[in-house]
Amino acid sequence: MDHLSLIKQPIFGELDDFVSLFNQSLSHDDGMLAQVLTHIRQRGGKRMRPMLILLMAKNFGRVSGTTLHAAVGLELLHTASLVHDDVVDESSERRGQASVNALYDNKVSVLVGDFILSTALLYVSKTHSEAIVRRLSELGRTLSDGEILQLTNIQNKEITEEAYYEIIRRKTAALFEACAAIGAESAGARHEDVEAAKQFGQNLGIIFQIRDDIFDYYDSKEIGKPTGNDMLEGKLTLPVIHALNATCDADMLAIARKVKVREVSQAEIDRLVAFTKANGGIEYADQQMWSFHADCMRFIDERVEDSAIKMALKAYLDFVIERKS
Repeated sequence: MDHLSLIKQPIFGELDDFVSLFNQSLSHDDGMLAQVLTHIRQRGGKRMRPMLILLMAKNFGRVSGTTLHAAVGLELLHTASLVHDDVVDESSERRGQASVNALYDNKVSVLVGDFILSTALLYVSKTHSEAIVRRLSELGRTLSDGEILQLTNIQNKEITEEAYYEIIRRKTAALFEACAAIGAESAGARHEDVEAAKQFGQNLGIIFQIRDDIFDYYDSKEIGKPTGNDMLEGKLTLPVIHALNATCDADMLAIARKVKVREVSQAEIDRLVAFTKANGGIEYADQQMWSFHADCMRFIDERVEDSAIKMALKAYLDFVIERKS
């Protein structure tokens, strides 16, 4: 059985309930808005974050209406952030399909993103849980804070792992962290279990981002982005950060600073990618990823009793590490 099938096995019916409720939340009768929401709804995705919420809820109790409304609220918040991110990044594609701003324009994208964000607040209010509403609100602030931190980091001449981890904790990891914590909270888990789930989610999110960053050093149609794409967007990720700090190569540091201010050529990016590979950057990032994996496994071994959920969470970890896109 493949990883995704194992992940879904203990929550199969609950996942169907989530998809129905989520599709309902992205439906509208009015002309253009209905068209845009249909476009967004059709690109779906693997539902990795909602599945984490459902698995955590089932681990600590059961999937309830509170769980489902919280999952829809969080997925809507994430969807709104992606619509807005495409405007900020001037992206023309999202998950292999045209982005909203490419199909329409930035004005429509911003307004639709705002509509989805408001819908997220409506659905999370249906949980009638102050703790979940607060956690989702904090997530929205953290995601925006992470985007701003990434923009301001361009001006920072220091190239450090600390800055890298701080950005990904506030962006990618924050989403997984909130999913795990909200899932546990929706099932009435004890405070210490919620905190443990939250840390599991953060570690899982960091693994997800490091894997995503490693992709950038290999040209593959399966991955769907060219080599050095992150650098082209002004981002320095863990592999190159390690290689730079391990060697203190002045020429490569100069190119890296050009990356940060987006004044770098493709030829210079190619040199930096080759330098990273030659100086252990990929191996180091891979080691760090497996270190966070070990932390996740401790949570599964210590706080997950049901064999099907244990298997599903292990499959979730395997999927995040072994995925090809």
